[in-house]
Amino acid sequence: MSPDAMVGDITHLLEVWVAGWAGCRGYQTATEGRFPAALRSDTTGDWEYFAHDPSDDEFASLVAKTAEARARILTVLTNDVARYTTLAQNHGLNVTSDSQTMMIVDMETQDSEDPWLSDDDLALSTSELDGVHHAVVRSGDTVAASGRVFVVGDTAVFDKIVTEPAFQRRGLGSFIMKALAAQAFEHDVENGLLLASRDGQKLYSHLGWSNVCRVLMLSASDEGADLSVG
Repeated sequence: MSPDAMVGDITHLLEVWVAGWAGCRGYQTATEGRFPAALRSDTTGDWEYFAHDPSDDEFASLVAKTAEARARILTVLTNDVARYTTLAQNHGLNVTSDSQTMMIVDMETQDSEDPWLSDDDLALSTSELDGVHHAVVRSGDTVAASGRVFVVGDTAVFDKIVTEPAFQRRGLGSFIMKALAAQAFEHDVENGLLLASRDGQKLYSHLGWSNVCRVLMLSASDEGADLSVG
């Protein structure tokens, strides 16, 4: 299915992304009504619920589940952030992040060849475990940049694309994305999908990715932590 066709059904797109994101991280998944959920076992230790533009009644039901524990998260994909911010406030939930964007790319536009590192002090290693493809760039024993990708059907879901502060502004983010794309092409992939931070959006746009919609993360917690991190 083409990216344009997939964007026409963001609910399905969200289901694909959750499956790939959970696959990348080894998370247990479930459903809450018609919406996907994942158990963030390595971070909050509790459930995160996902929905695209839920109705007022659906939102209220998801809020009730989220409010059962302060570590739970409700993530809403929408281009009407103001509406769901107001709804969240009316239901006593706090916004923990509104900076992320879901992005998509036609994988035919991405380089399928293994990239080449121009810096002799850096080395790339790739691996695959339980369906998760990893790419890591190291300087000696120090990790400089890393990322992972998991394929769901014909979609490659990219996750945890990180360049360590001491190695930023050296093109390693682009390099990791290209290294992961080369691994994803071991499968019959048509699309790429990810959630991007504000800084990441600049990188992925440069690589040909397009915005799908905004991402709003909500929680009963009032600690103010950005739950999009990690």
